Amino acid sequence: MADAADVRRIALELAHVAEIPSDGFDFRVGGKGFVWSYPEREPGRKRVIRTDVAVLFVGDEGEKQALLKGEPELFFTTPAYDGWPLVMLRLDAVDVERLTELVTDAWRMRAPDELGSGSVELS
Repeated sequence: MADAADVRRIALELAHVAEIPSDGFDFRVGGKGFVWSYPEREPGRKRVIRTDVAVLFVGDEGEKQALLKGEPELFFTTPAYDGWPLVMLRLDAVDVERLTELVTDAWRMRAPDELGSGSVELS
């Protein structure tokens, strides 16, 4: 089982990562977000930042659908994310090893080529 502290630790171990001030967590590389707290929005209610759910960049619709269909206990989406290469991850359902893989993959896809996004660089 993982939590927001694990997301923070993993993200900050990657090269050139900036943490954006947030009520939860929000990490970027090269100015592009790759993992952040889920801003849950329900009609008629104020937005709630969910630190028990991470939004992850996944690259494309094919990868998104593969994750959603292959591991529905871990991943979900909402209509607000239709058309975006993003999935929500239930942190209490994932182990730290898998979380590390997912956050690192999201970082790799968003990092500019000049940062060496082809391989993981620790800061």
